[in-house]
Amino acid sequence: MRLNINAYLSEAMKGDGKSFEEKRGAYLAAAREFLEHFREESKRSHREGEDGISVVQSITAMTDALVTRLFTALSDDLQMHKTGQLALIAVGGYGRRELNPYSDLDLLFLYSGKDSKVVEEAANRLLYFLWDLRLDVGYSVRTIADCLDMAGNDVTVKTALLDARLLTGSDHLFGELKKMMVTQVLAKRSDSFINEKLEELRKRREKYGSSVYILEPNIKEGEGCLRDLHTAMWVAKIKYKVDEPRELVMKGVLSEEELGMYYSSLSYLWRIRNELHYLAGRKNDQLTFEAQTSIARFFGYEDKGKTLAVEQFMQDFYLHANRVEHFSSLLITKCSQREDSTRKILGYFTRRPVGDGFYVMKGELVVPDESVIAKDPVRLIKIFEHAQKQGVALSLATKTLIRNSLDLVNDKFRRSKEANASFINILQSEKKVYDTLQQMHHLGFLIRFIPEFERIYCKVQHDVYHIYTVDTHTLFAVEEIAKLWRGEHKDTLPLLTQLAMEIDKRWLLLLAVLFHDIGKGGGGGHAEVGAELTKTIARRMGLIKEDSERLQFLVRQHLLLAHIAQRRDLHDERMIIQFARQMEKSENLKMLYLLTYADIKAVGPEVWTEWKALLLQELYEKAFTVLERGDFKLEASGDRVRRVKRTVFDLLADDYPGQLIKDELQALTTRHLLSYTPEVLSGHVRTLLEMPKKLLVLQLSHEVDRGYTNCTICTYDIPGLFSMITGVMAANGMNILGAQIHTNTNEKVLDILQVNSPQGFVITEESRWTRFETDLRQVLEGKVRVGQLVAKRNRPSILTEKAKPTVPARVEIDNEVSSDYTVIDIYAHDKVGLLYSITSTLTRLGLYIGVSKISTKVDQVADVFYVKNIFGQKISEPGKLEEIRTELLAAVDG
Repeated sequence: MRLNINAYLSEAMKGDGKSFEEKRGAYLAAAREFLEHFREESKRSHREGEDGISVVQSITAMTDALVTRLFTALSDDLQMHKTGQLALIAVGGYGRRELNPYSDLDLLFLYSGKDSKVVEEAANRLLYFLWDLRLDVGYSVRTIADCLDMAGNDVTVKTALLDARLLTGSDHLFGELKKMMVTQVLAKRSDSFINEKLEELRKRREKYGSSVYILEPNIKEGEGCLRDLHTAMWVAKIKYKVDEPRELVMKGVLSEEELGMYYSSLSYLWRIRNELHYLAGRKNDQLTFEAQTSIARFFGYEDKGKTLAVEQFMQDFYLHANRVEHFSSLLITKCSQREDSTRKILGYFTRRPVGDGFYVMKGELVVPDESVIAKDPVRLIKIFEHAQKQGVALSLATKTLIRNSLDLVNDKFRRSKEANASFINILQSEKKVYDTLQQMHHLGFLIRFIPEFERIYCKVQHDVYHIYTVDTHTLFAVEEIAKLWRGEHKDTLPLLTQLAMEIDKRWLLLLAVLFHDIGKGGGGGHAEVGAELTKTIARRMGLIKEDSERLQFLVRQHLLLAHIAQRRDLHDERMIIQFARQMEKSENLKMLYLLTYADIKAVGPEVWTEWKALLLQELYEKAFTVLERGDFKLEASGDRVRRVKRTVFDLLADDYPGQLIKDELQALTTRHLLSYTPEVLSGHVRTLLEMPKKLLVLQLSHEVDRGYTNCTICTYDIPGLFSMITGVMAANGMNILGAQIHTNTNEKVLDILQVNSPQGFVITEESRWTRFETDLRQVLEGKVRVGQLVAKRNRPSILTEKAKPTVPARVEIDNEVSSDYTVIDIYAHDKVGLLYSITSTLTRLGLYIGVSKISTKVDQVADVFYVKNIFGQKISEPGKLEEIRTELLAAVDG
């Protein structure tokens, strides 16, 4: 690629008699032409497949040519470059020769301390010129003393100077700076520098995500990305007093293979970063969902069956990030260990034996005689068991030994009674079970010992609901169970904490958690696939029949409890009994409840909500009551209804005429009467008795601890009432979590909705509820059309929302799950007014909504409606069912 900037500047350089200002315009035009031409050439090379290192080196060389030639030309009349008083130095990423298409340029104008005004003039000329070229330039003008002073107090300055590179100007000044940095800053404070960089690393992971497997990784700052490699190399340069990575091989710190891995990692990450810059037309380091899809296409990935191209790309990315994190951690560990001879001798004599040829020394588990592993490979898993039991870390040498010995984990190893007993001991221990499993996974042992686990290794699901890769989510779910055992949620989740303590075989529950998503590695229903895989694993591990069957049951049914709790009518006694019958035993129900909690909690920080917690607990308690009763028959409803009515009548008798109470109770449906306690029902009847005086009664109960408001709406029934309510709520920026709809035989309606803000906050402002009540009253009176209110709220924002992965909308209709209703499940991408669109469509189709279950997973909704036709019957005619499906799909996609 042609770098001869003189070919572009030759015209501008003519006319020596002209002043600087007269020549500036010509220089600027020529430099712009050079920059535009080179950027296009660089982009073409990149798009044609040139590797990341070559493109970055080419961009850096181009920038060097541009900056140095411009500096010489622009300051020629100042004679600065000839006096030896000034050096122009590249620092930071530019100093490392690591420029991507739109990277910042960091420049240091290093001067002797003399002629400061002339230095300032030279710097200004170059800087304003570069800014006019729309380059992002950071700069400083300093003497050597300034640099040393700032480097001594600021780790960022110290790091930037570590990568300093002379562009043009005084060799002597630059040499003095490098020498003074080594003798006065780095040599005296090498340990503190390493500690500062490690603290910087910790804070960066707090900010950008402490997992390699974060949803939309930052290619520069994220774990397993560029900054990890930079930090490792900065620390190594200080520790071993080297300037270039290759010197680490000469000193025996890195192998040739490790050095090759370092450069190939840089090249891979730079290639991605280059494409991110070209896609955005600016500096951009975030692998957003939209960018992930584009880059997967750029790298040549294609959809394979049900696995999307973008999921394949991200799986490879996470595998690579994991290797980068491992390489960086190993190099940093080597650099941060103290190895003076006195400590070695003392450490040797103070090491403590813990069995199997292992010792604890300086808080780490060490294996002095590595041949013990080859003699008895089962000791590989014993390493983890002993480290967990002793509460110590693994030494760097021990980690390396494990990685180098993974080929010993064969089928004989996996079937070994001793190895499996050791694994179960690890699961049963109350000490750091997550940390131990995470270490086993990180070092590659877990997928060798349980090869089926490799199916989900770095497995990506391209949506905003699943924040982590499947394997990471699984290990986080293990930690959620361990937190219950540690009592961390005993105040907020008392029932789950109690059940966790009561479980007989904790290790079996953790196995179920480990394997619950193991079927996601291929096509088909992952729960069923996972159960079949679990059967094979259980046989290999030598589990008894009862444990094997329970493990399979939990994996096969791990979605069931959440599905029913969030998507089915929990007041349908027949359904509760059917679910309890599927559980067979209360122990199965307890373990499934715990597994469901851990699964949801480990998906992401915003997925587990108080509302979901209430639904899950309600289903658990109702099913547990049936199992404990041991009777799977429906209780005679006639007697129960009479008992409830009598109790409610007694609660209200002192306040209302007896006949009024009897008439109102007679109008309630059996389902309504059996869904609540007599105390709650008496409150409902009080509200209904206000109706002759008012068209609309609105009652609010703010459940702040639970994150929602119970909004009770009482009015007279009109066609499409529930659709009107949902529309007015959408128009007022209110989010519906759930709805219990009750229409009485006397045409009165009592709907109870759980409502919060779209951001998940309780809406307590009286003004918002007053506005909602006013809008709803006007809609009911026919003064305002609800569609107009929603349309006004739903106007496009000038702030475009960032792209998110979406899945096609889906409508499923079931006539089996309920004896009284046709059940419609709707899966769609969330948007303002979606619930109104759905309910108004159902109204237009002549359907009456009896029960509604609203569920939102971050940006995906899964809403359920129990409906009847105008004759109060299920919908069975195939043509009508297809019309319902077609119209609803049009409503949610429109």
